Amino acid sequence: LGPQGLSMDASKKVDLKIIIIGALGVGKTSLLHQYVHKTFYEDYRTTLGASILTKVLAVDSTPLKLQIWDTGGQERFRSMVSTFYKGSDGCMLAFDVTDRESFEALDNWRDDFLDKVIPREQDFPMVVLGNKIDLCDRQVPKETASAWCKEKDIPYFEVSAKNNINVAEAFETLAKQALTTYKGIFESYLTDSIKLTPYDKPKKSCC
Repeated sequence: LGPQGLSMDASKKVDLKIIIIGALGVGKTSLLHQYVHKTFYEDYRTTLGASILTKVLAVDSTPLKLQIWDTGGQERFRSMVSTFYKGSDGCMLAFDVTDRESFEALDNWRDDFLDKVIPREQDFPMVVLGNKIDLCDRQVPKETASAWCKEKDIPYFEVSAKNNINVAEAFETLAKQALTTYKGIFESYLTDSIKLTPYDKPKKSCC
């Protein structure tokens, strides 16, 4: 399915690429495994580069195949991770509510992502996840994170990969956003493809 077709059939499966980014240790891999496999992934090995899991679901009667890219958060891999941004249909920014620095790094992660995505769209499909709300040593108040997201018009979810709180809701909200944007691009392509060419316009008479 793509712009090369002449109509968008809601029964055709749409492939969307979703990428999860954020600082080291915020639980990106655990969030992804909880959503895809319904299990809490407690292996603390650092993701090097990226790993990919897929999830099939239906949004507004359209079958979706999400290709979800889990990326490493180590600073020294930042330039390598940014090469995975290309072709993304949606972006998930994750931080750890018990780690203030991971929240303060969101600006850099968001800016880096938007700088690499061409064309740059301020309303690119994006959600923010504040993970590890099951822990008691919280450093980032919900109000602080909500205010940051509201200022940038990004949906915010307080989540727990361990206790499976709001994880599916966050992914599905992003999937809906990405599908809406995808359909908009598809429809604008169709509109552009049937516009009159300059040669089809009536010739002006010279009198």
